[in-house]
Amino acid sequence: MINKHGEFIWYELCTPDADGAQAFYSAVIGWDIADSLTPGMDYRIVHATDDENGERVPVGALAQLSDEMQVCGAQPVWLGYIAVDDVDASVNRIVAAGGAVSMPATDIADVGRIALVTDPQGAPFYLMRGIHESPSAAFAADRPRVGHCAWNELATTDPEAAKNFYFAEFGWTKDGELPMGAQGNYEFIRHNGLIGAVMPKPDERPGSLWSYYFRVANIDLAVEAIGTSGGTLVMGPEEIPGGDFIVIGIDPQGALFSLIGTRPAQS
Repeated sequence: MINKHGEFIWYELCTPDADGAQAFYSAVIGWDIADSLTPGMDYRIVHATDDENGERVPVGALAQLSDEMQVCGAQPVWLGYIAVDDVDASVNRIVAAGGAVSMPATDIADVGRIALVTDPQGAPFYLMRGIHESPSAAFAADRPRVGHCAWNELATTDPEAAKNFYFAEFGWTKDGELPMGAQGNYEFIRHNGLIGAVMPKPDERPGSLWSYYFRVANIDLAVEAIGTSGGTLVMGPEEIPGGDFIVIGIDPQGALFSLIGTRPAQS
């Protein structure tokens, strides 16, 4: 696997209604979503269409939550995958550092080895060591790419402890901060470029959680599509430094999602 230890390489929506989620995100983000044809499971690959050559690029997936999973408490959620050199070694270090294992290290045929873990504050994420040599382009680290993830944001009950945990395991570093008044600081994360930020968890959120900002071509059209497709707008559009706008919403199945995009100039 070409991606380096500590890089985000995949994004997965766990949802109780894959058909509904596919219709919603296709309308809001413009993704091309197709069944992976994996035997025995409903797992759909999300593709962005890159503007340079029209190439379909896999950036994530929709995974259907089974009735059994839901009975056991599984909730709709977006999860990120972080590349590691050795899944088992990372799991052992994460547990020793106060994290927990939600799904033990498992080999996935023609994909690689993965494990689902939580950090010491309870935020879930996947570890992955892929078997293919082609690098993942799910996170657009080089430039803005519509349909790709543009930002990885951790809202946590303990930002200082979270930074210590992730920086030690993945080699991330802090690259400045943005004061948010009474809400605390928004602290930027660097790993072969800026990859996201750590912030204090807002009071209205039930627990620590990663959010992934997917880029849309037009933030106003995306907001309109959220409303007409059954989603709920929680925040935004809000302008951020650099001229982009962000929104946070809840999809029709109950998963929190985040978008980033431009607002085209009015002629």
